[in-house]
Amino acid sequence: MLTVLRNVTYRRLFAAQIVALIGTGLLTVALGLLAYDLAGRNAGAVLGTALTIKMLAYVGLAPVINALVARLPKKPVLIGADLIRAGMALSLPFITDTWQIYVVIFLLQSASATFTPAFQSLIPTILKDERDYTRALSLSRLAYDMEALASPALAALLLTLISYNNLFLGTVAGFLFSAVMVTITALPRRSGPTGPQASLWHRTTLGARIFWRNRRLRSLLALNLVVAAPTALVLVNTVVYVRDVLHRPDTDLALALACFGIGSMIVALSAPRVLDRFGDRAVMLTGAALIPAVLAGATLITFLGVGGAGWWLLLGLWFLLGAANSTILTPSSRLLRDASNEETRPYVFTAQFSLSHACYILTYPLAGWIGAAAGLGWAALVLTFIAMIGSAGAFLSWRRHTAATSQEPATEEQTLEQQARQRVEP
Repeated sequence: MLTVLRNVTYRRLFAAQIVALIGTGLLTVALGLLAYDLAGRNAGAVLGTALTIKMLAYVGLAPVINALVARLPKKPVLIGADLIRAGMALSLPFITDTWQIYVVIFLLQSASATFTPAFQSLIPTILKDERDYTRALSLSRLAYDMEALASPALAALLLTLISYNNLFLGTVAGFLFSAVMVTITALPRRSGPTGPQASLWHRTTLGARIFWRNRRLRSLLALNLVVAAPTALVLVNTVVYVRDVLHRPDTDLALALACFGIGSMIVALSAPRVLDRFGDRAVMLTGAALIPAVLAGATLITFLGVGGAGWWLLLGLWFLLGAANSTILTPSSRLLRDASNEETRPYVFTAQFSLSHACYILTYPLAGWIGAAAGLGWAALVLTFIAMIGSAGAFLSWRRHTAATSQEPATEEQTLEQQARQRVEP
């Protein structure tokens, strides 16, 4: 898998991604401590609002921002987004009221909504070989999983030496490092139409329309819902399972979350070989079938209770959920690459970024509110039904003989360009 790092351009961008991810992980820890300092017992409400603002920025702003910057050179867009993120992170230690947190988080996540899709859509242009691109996707999945494990541990170590406000400086350093690596990297020059553009509305909605016209991308949209269900259950309710249901110590919370991440990492490591042998459809739909089954198992043991064996069952179920999630998440960008060309790729990747986070806006509140009001069993049951609906949609949309690629994205873009020229030509 590491052979893909022989590509100097990708190696530098991957290094930028890793360091920025670690900085973001430090930000998460420090932000929680800052919220507690400002709001005390209401810190959870502050963080919940901040996360909602983050998701709204991802869902609502990402397509608009991409429509505005899609034709600009990638390098200044990426560098500018990193500098804005660094500036916002630098301002966080000076915040004195909760409303200021909301403003800074909105601006920071708006910059992330600019950076992430642009970065992801750039990788297929750098790594044109399918096997190299698959290895890069596996490395990226590993980077996200390792960050989830390493950043809290690093933050805990640093907090023994410095105050939490200084953790924000680590976030600033991560974003600045990313900007420097992008600056010194020779990125491929963008080629494509240079004539008048279509309207902002057409460009904003182009990615979503490409999704709807392509069967495989419609399946991916349903798969996003499948992934959002177990992710919400694990991230929102694991602490309740560990402390209130199983009466385990605080340290076991980290162990339960680690099992989820380890399952994901094992699949990511094996993804290149498995995808070469079985293909995207078999691998991703296997995950779509497994997730509702595992969630049903979690629902059953929650309602019935299993005594002392419950802890080991929880670890096993969380491991399976992490592995099943990774069978969908790791290869998903291959579908985006196949369904787009260089001109439409930023729109397609941005649509995936926005639409996938829209699913979390649905599942995160359901996991928390239903769990608090009716109990964990009912929360798990509702999320199981959501995963089943998504799985059914994925299987129905992605039939065995669905074409791997589609010319519709290129055709759509060409049509919009022609319409734009007709409006400006005498």
